[in-house]
Amino acid sequence: MKTYTAETSDPEAIVAELLTGTGAVRFTGLFTDGEIAEARRIILEHSDRDAAKVTHFQGAAEAAGTIALQRRVWNLLAKGEVFSRMATHPVLMEVLRRFLGTGFIMGSIAANRILPGGPGQEPHVDYPYWDFHAPETHPTGLNASFPMNAQVTIILDPFTEASGATAYVPGTQKELRYPTEADDFHGRAERMLGDPGDTILFFGAAWHCAMPNRSDHERCAVLTNYLPKWVKPLEDMPGALPADFLAAAAPDLRQLLGFDYPYPEVLDTAAAVNAEGRT
Repeated sequence: MKTYTAETSDPEAIVAELLTGTGAVRFTGLFTDGEIAEARRIILEHSDRDAAKVTHFQGAAEAAGTIALQRRVWNLLAKGEVFSRMATHPVLMEVLRRFLGTGFIMGSIAANRILPGGPGQEPHVDYPYWDFHAPETHPTGLNASFPMNAQVTIILDPFTEASGATAYVPGTQKELRYPTEADDFHGRAERMLGDPGDTILFFGAAWHCAMPNRSDHERCAVLTNYLPKWVKPLEDMPGALPADFLAAAAPDLRQLLGFDYPYPEVLDTAAAVNAEGRT
C-alpha cells in the first residue's frame, strides 16, 4: 500500500491508485496525538455506555456469543468537534473532490471498536454496493468504471495482524461483486496495517473485512463513508444533529451534510418561490 503525507499527497496519483491500482492508500501525520486521544476517549465513553450497538457483517459473531466485543458508535458529529475536523481534513477533501466530484457528500461517520477476542466480519463491499449479493436490485450494466463510494479509516489503536487489521484483496474494486469461496479471499488478502493517527483511504468496492482481534488490546477506528452528491446517504445526519450545530456548520461540513444539493425537493413550492423572486 502506498503511503503519503500532507506534503507528498498527489491527488491525481491517488485517484488512479483507488480506481485502477490496489484500491487503497495510507496517509500518515494528518492528525495530532491530541486529536487521536480525544476521539478515542469519546468513543470509548459512548461505547461503554451502550455496548449493544454492533456493526454490520458480523458473520458468526452473534452465534459465537461475542456480540458485546464488537461495538459501533453512530452520529459522531454530535459527540465531539474533533470528528468534524476529521471529516473535513483539507488533504482528504482535496483527494475526494477529484475522486467523487466537487459536490460529494458524507454517507456516514461512525466508530468501530473491537475488543480483545472480538470477531471478524465476512468479506464484503461497502454502501451503496453492500447489497450487491442481490445484483438484480441494481441497474443493469452497473460497473466500477466510476466510483460511488470512498471509505476513510482513521486508526486510533494499532492496526496489526494480531489485532485484526482490515483485510482486503488489492485490485478487486474493479470487479464490483461479492467474493465467493472460489476466490480464496483469505489466501489472497493483504492487511491495512497502521499506527494510531494513520489514515487509510480506499474504494469500498474492494473486497474487505475486519479480522478477529487476537491481541491483548482493543482496536478502535473512525470510519467515514463518502458518496457522490446524488447517492442517498446511509445515515440521516442532519436529522440526528441539533439545530445549533447545523446553523454553525462551516461550508465544507454543510456540503458533506448535503445542504448544497437540494434534491429531492417539492417542486411546486420551489416554483412558487422562484416566481416570487422574479417579481
